[in-house]
Amino acid sequence: MDIPLRSTRKYLFKKTDLLRLRELASLVSDPVDFQAHHGKLLRILRVDVEEGCLETLVQFYDPLYHCFTFPDYQLVPTLEEYSYLVGLPVPDKIPFHGFEPTPKPSDIAAALHLKTSIIQANLTSKGGLQGLPTHFLYQQASIFAEAASILAFHSILALLIYGLLLFPNIDNFIDINAIKIFLTKNPVPTLLADTYHSIHDRTQAGRGTISCCAPLLYQWFTFHLPQSRAFKTNDDKLSWPRRIMTLDPSDIVWYQAASDVGEIIVSCGEYPNVPLLGMRGGISYNPLLARRQFGYPIKTKPNNLALTNEFYLNHGDHSNKRERFAQAWSAIRRLNRSQLGKKLDYVHESYTQWVIDRTKSFGLPYRLPRYLSSTIPPSSLPIPFDTKEEFHEQLTKERQEKETWKRRYQELEQENEILKGKIAQQSRELFIQNQRMIEKDDLLRRKDALLHRDARRKRRYVKATQVGTSQGVACSGQVLFYHFIGRKAEQVLFRPTTGDYCGRTCQSMGSGTV
Repeated sequence: MDIPLRSTRKYLFKKTDLLRLRELASLVSDPVDFQAHHGKLLRILRVDVEEGCLETLVQFYDPLYHCFTFPDYQLVPTLEEYSYLVGLPVPDKIPFHGFEPTPKPSDIAAALHLKTSIIQANLTSKGGLQGLPTHFLYQQASIFAEAASILAFHSILALLIYGLLLFPNIDNFIDINAIKIFLTKNPVPTLLADTYHSIHDRTQAGRGTISCCAPLLYQWFTFHLPQSRAFKTNDDKLSWPRRIMTLDPSDIVWYQAASDVGEIIVSCGEYPNVPLLGMRGGISYNPLLARRQFGYPIKTKPNNLALTNEFYLNHGDHSNKRERFAQAWSAIRRLNRSQLGKKLDYVHESYTQWVIDRTKSFGLPYRLPRYLSSTIPPSSLPIPFDTKEEFHEQLTKERQEKETWKRRYQELEQENEILKGKIAQQSRELFIQNQRMIEKDDLLRRKDALLHRDARRKRRYVKATQVGTSQGVACSGQVLFYHFIGRKAEQVLFRPTTGDYCGRTCQSMGSGTV
């Protein structure tokens, strides 16, 4: 099958010098206790990202479905997988969204086992954000490590990992947003959001640096790659594009029981999928495409309407999507094992064909050195529901689809009304401009008429002097004419400098002279 190739782009992942942080982490005497309080942060800190791996993965990002689309399969980073890798749960509460109040110095001090006055003295601003400088935190962590103050040392070390590794932003600085998330102990939704959001934003631009927790994304990706010695050692020194393009769906590690948390977050609030809130904006992701990663069968191709591709940037969020995303997390919809059905590694041919069709329209970043998976046409008969719960689940999806169409219609109607208002405003402005032009034209016509009348008046007096008898006397820059017609004399005062006739008098002539 001839699949078009699309151009690859160069992307970078934000890198932070972790040497000093790893040296500090080596002082942890009880990793089990640290993990009990802060999750698997030490494991993530020890991850070395192999060069070229993530840069190759990003080439497969699908901006339409917010996943990684390969020739005949898809991979989707999920909340549940990130939760397993981070070692922290996703609680039933609204995650970080940026509208939270700034934590008090006393709250930060309590979490770090420091005095409030010390926090107040070291809080500073950098890059427009409040935060704590890393040299201060390294100093405090070292003091507590030497004093064997385990809880205080672990807390400060964890905050450093949050600010430098999980949510990298400003070099040598832990900004207030990382501190907020550290205090809530709910980093997983924001971590997944930053991964999707930054990749989507940069791939749409076609260049730039992706700012997310690269070691965590690397862990997730290699979590699904073949675990054989031959693939891991790569004795043939194959490049990452060649290693990935040779893989077919049977090579992928789809499901690992250790990561099964029992429940799956499938949607939130009004959305048919999951709206994620990140540091710089929001983006939706589609758990529906990850059923096989959860160990459940994909019985048919997905409904495109359920795969909405929401995306926004905080600085350009004119439609208040961030507020709607946050509100949606007040109504989290989870499905448990009984609702999801039986575990089965099965994919219907209609889904595989759907992925292949997407690949054909979207293209591949590299040449495919293998045959595609079977593309047998799907059966025309509907797949029966195994349980009543599956029927109700499908019914719920249909209702959500209806509500989504309704919401989209309302949004388009609103946009239409806004455009109508703009057109009406522009029409009014044009009408006012036309009225002003008409008034100016009228003034110009009146001025021309006055000038024309004045010219006629001058010509009339000149002509009159040719008929009668005139005498003129200069006086104070003016000329007084005596215009004789019969026995009557007319005095005419004329100003040569301006050409104006200033006035006239008329009197009857007697026997004397004027």
